[in-house]
Amino acid sequence: MTIYALSSGPGISGIAVVRISGEDTSKAIELMTGKGVPKPRVATLRKINKINTSELIDEGLILWFPGPESYTGEDMAEIQVHGSKAVVDALHANISKIENCRLAEPGEFTRLAFQNGKINLLKAESVADLISSETEIQRQQAIKIMNGRSADKFNYLREKLLKILSHVEAKIDFPDEDLPNKILNEIKKSSDEVLKNIENILDDQKVGERIREGFKIAILGPTNAGKSSLLNHLSNRDVAIVSEIAGTTRDVIETHLNIEGYPVIVSDTAGIRESKNEIEKKGIKLSLNRAEEADLKLVVVDAKNLDFTDVLRKLLDENAILVINKSDLLKKDIDPEIKKINHVLISIKDNLNIDDLILKIKNNLKSKFITSDDILITRERHRQHLQQCLDHLKNFNKKNEIEDFDKAAEDLRLATRHLGMIVGKVDVEEILGSIFNDFCIGK
Repeated sequence: MTIYALSSGPGISGIAVVRISGEDTSKAIELMTGKGVPKPRVATLRKINKINTSELIDEGLILWFPGPESYTGEDMAEIQVHGSKAVVDALHANISKIENCRLAEPGEFTRLAFQNGKINLLKAESVADLISSETEIQRQQAIKIMNGRSADKFNYLREKLLKILSHVEAKIDFPDEDLPNKILNEIKKSSDEVLKNIENILDDQKVGERIREGFKIAILGPTNAGKSSLLNHLSNRDVAIVSEIAGTTRDVIETHLNIEGYPVIVSDTAGIRESKNEIEKKGIKLSLNRAEEADLKLVVVDAKNLDFTDVLRKLLDENAILVINKSDLLKKDIDPEIKKINHVLISIKDNLNIDDLILKIKNNLKSKFITSDDILITRERHRQHLQQCLDHLKNFNKKNEIEDFDKAAEDLRLATRHLGMIVGKVDVEEILGSIFNDFCIGK
C-alpha cells in the first residue's frame, strides 16, 4: 500500500509539502506529471495535472527519494506546491484515485521508518517531541535523543546483560561443568555495573519528563485571595474569570507559559474553604489533588487575613512559595513567624513586587531543571521499563548467589527484554500504536 499526506501542516502558507511513500510512488509521479521520476534528491520543477486530463493543478517542485535511501526506507517523494487549501485538496483527491494509494494515518511515515530499520524507537519518539517542542530546552532535549546518546547507553547495558545471559545459559546446558571463577566474577561485576547504571539513570528527579511535559505550578489558597488575578497577570491575558464573589473558580483552569525558555503549566484552582456546596467541594478536592501533583505551589493569601487553616499550613512545604497579595492594604508589619516562610509580598492591583515573585519562580525552575548529560528518560514508558528491568536484575542477583541458575536466567531474560523495549529491540507491536498516534498526519 502507498500512503500520502500533507506534511507541512494545515493552513494557508507559501509552500505546502505533500509526501508519498510506497511501491506506487513512482507511478503517482508519472501519472500526475506525464514524465518519469526525476533524478534522486534533486529538486525538479514540474507541472502537476489531474490524472487523465490536461487540467493543471499547480506547478511545483518534486523531490524523489528511491528506497531504501529515504526517510521511510521505501520509494518516497515530496511534492512542493503553493500552500492553499484548494491546491492541497486537489492534489490529495488526485492521488486518491490511484489504485493502492490511501491517506496516511497519524505518524505512519515515521512508523514505517522504524519498522524498516531506519530509526530506533527512541529516535521516533524524539521526532514527535521535536515537532511539538515549544521552548528552547524542549528542542535541545529532543535533539539530544535524536542524536542517539540514549539509545547507545541502553543498547550498551542490554549487550552486557546478553553476555551475562550467555554464560548462565551455558551453565544450564552443561550442568556438570563448573564455571571458571573468572567467569563467575565477571557475571557479578557486570550485573552490579548494569544495576548501578540503571539506578543512576532512574535517580534523575524526573527532569526529562518535566522538560517534555512542562513544569507544573499550582496556584492555591482561600477564596478571594487573588489567585485568578495572578494567573491572568502571569499569562498577560484574561484566562480566568475574576469576581468579587467568593468561590467563582470551581474547576482547575490551566495555561501553558514559556518562562525564560522553560515550559510551564500554571493551574488556577478553586478556593480552599469549608463548603456545603457539592460542586464547590469537588472543585476543592481537585485543588488539593493538583497541589500533590505540582512541582511548585504558589499559596496565595490575603494580606488582611493571615490566619492559616491546617490545610493551608500543610501546603507550605519546601516546594511552595507563600504569596501575600493585597499588600497595599497592610497597616502593619507581618508576623515574624510568617517571615520565616519562603514568601513574597505583592499587590496585583498596584503591580507591586510581581517581578520579585517571577524571579522566585525562575530560580525555582532553574534549580529543578538542572540539565545534565545523564538525563536519559523523557517518558513514563522509559521509566517503567527501566524500573522493571531493575527489579528483575535484583531478583537475578539473589538467585544467582544461591546458584539457582534456571530461575536466575529467566529474570535476566526479562530484564534484557525490558531494556530492549525502550529502543524497540524486541516485539513491541502492543506499544507502537500509542506512540505513533501522538504524531500529526504527514509525519
